[in-house]
Formats: sequence, C-alpha cells, structure tokens
Amino acid sequence: MDDRLPPDGSVLEALQGAGLDHRVVRTRPANSPEESAQLQGIPLEALLRTIVVRRGADDYLFVLVPGGRRLDWPKLRAHLGVSRLSLPDADEARAATGYERGAITPFGAMRAWPVIADASVLGQTLVAIGGGARGVNLHLEPRRLVEALGADLVDVTAPG
Repeated sequence: MDDRLPPDGSVLEALQGAGLDHRVVRTRPANSPEESAQLQGIPLEALLRTIVVRRGADDYLFVLVPGGRRLDWPKLRAHLGVSRLSLPDADEARAATGYERGAITPFGAMRAWPVIADASVLGQTLVAIGGGARGVNLHLEPRRLVEALGADLVDVTAPG
C-alpha cells in the first residue's frame, strides 16, 4: 500500500464498499489547485476540493467545490436554512474527519457527515476528489460520485 494513503486504507475500503469504479492518481503534492489539475492531466473545473463546514458543535458537512469556483456562503446558508456557518481550523477539521487539510475526502472519513456537491460537477465527464493524503486523488464519474455519497446536488458556488 502506498504510504500516502491513510494507514487503515479507509478511503479505498469505502470506494470498494460503494462499488465505485475509480482510478487512484498519485502525483507529488501540488502547491495550488491549478498545479494539481495540471499534474493530473485534468481541467481545473474537474478538480473537486472537499471543504468542511461547521453548522454547530460537533455538526459538520462536506461541500464539494470545483476548481476555479468559490463557496458562495449566502447560497449555502439559504440551502441549509441557517443564518450562521463557519470553517473549522485545521486541527478541528482533522479531528472531525481524520484527514489533514488538503487531503480531506468524504470517503472513509471518521463520521459520515452530509455531503453537498455543487451542481456544476455534472458538467464534467470525470472529476478528481482527494484520496485522503496529499498527492493522492481519485478519478471518478461525477454522477456516480454524487450517488455514492448521497450528496445533495445544489448550486452553492460562484466563479472564483
């Protein structure tokens, strides 16, 4: 097993358990989303960042945001019907997910938090999502990704 995967292999176990066709793509850790997309040979828009959002004490969710776009907080708050959301710091995000910032993925996270995927992900033929370690990405078909995660597909981003 590659030493850049989580020690328990939880990401790959979660993918296999979901029956998802995927390809693991390993690169050197990138310094930017643009560099990561280039190293993987994909368009920036196909690179999905997994953002951990805090709704309250011990209440988080994952938001999948395509490269080149930014999270639109008013849209996300309106979708969730809340007036306040926040981003946890790196230590809190790791405690909530089991992953380091820059390698967070909903697959194999310590708890199965709800997932929201920006609606624009379906405009891609293939997307890349973090594989649980820096420089490890998973390439999947976007509709299957959304289905496997039980994600809400919602317009929650704006051009970045």
